[in-house]
Amino acid sequence: MACSGRCRCCAGGRRHGSILYSILRSEERAAAPAGQGRGPRRGPAPGGGCPCGPRRRVSLRSPQAAGKAASAVLVKTLRFVRNVPCFQELPLDEQLLLVRSCWAPLLVLGLAQDRVHLETVESAEPSMLQRILTTRRQGEQAPAPGRPHHGPAGGPRLPPAGEIQAIQGFLAKCWSLDISTKEYAYLKGTVLFNPDLPGLQCTQYIEGLQREAQQALNEHVRLIHRGDEARFAKLNVVLSLLRSINANVIAELFFRPIIGAVNMDDMLLEMLCAKL
Repeated sequence: MACSGRCRCCAGGRRHGSILYSILRSEERAAAPAGQGRGPRRGPAPGGGCPCGPRRRVSLRSPQAAGKAASAVLVKTLRFVRNVPCFQELPLDEQLLLVRSCWAPLLVLGLAQDRVHLETVESAEPSMLQRILTTRRQGEQAPAPGRPHHGPAGGPRLPPAGEIQAIQGFLAKCWSLDISTKEYAYLKGTVLFNPDLPGLQCTQYIEGLQREAQQALNEHVRLIHRGDEARFAKLNVVLSLLRSINANVIAELFFRPIIGAVNMDDMLLEMLCAKL
């Protein structure tokens, strides 16, 4: 459905040219030297070859450093988003809806672009019998499967190893493809402009922007990687892998160790409206 005159994007037409210009201009503004959190190599995947590996609980080896690196990437990501002229032409509620839905995938893309490595360690967990006895004594309900586990005495939530393995696998996939700055920009544009979100009003405009981002990516790949006809498909596999990234896990993994219990919606609104 169109905007019905609610914003300049549909009523007045585009004033800043194609999304190629808009996204690349934004990426150049957001570009900055990579922050902390880099490492020479990625730690081994938690859980090893054990069948229960994905269900084991793990934590980051250096949660403060990783959180600081992720925070820097989030700031750069929102700066990138805000500097896209066609994004600025959307009403504020549409902007917030888009950012709330895609901040985690965009953050993970930023981690890959900045080569932020995540090293993990397995966390000692009580046995099932100990949990049952503790739960009965405290009169509490055991955590539901797949939900982040609360550490002892209200400590940090520990995500299952499978959740972090998905993030590590995504980063490794991006690095194996040696994705360029322009390709990252077009991938971010595809993720940002998602017309399928419930509640959007400017769906036709947003769908057009996503289509332009995909076309720009395809044209760039055909121009630069003429000998690799499968590269465009490989980059779209990268986008499909982002669907396995859990935004709640990202928030708990990177931001809770630094600022405690966090409402990401409030933080995103504050950052989006601030002068980053």
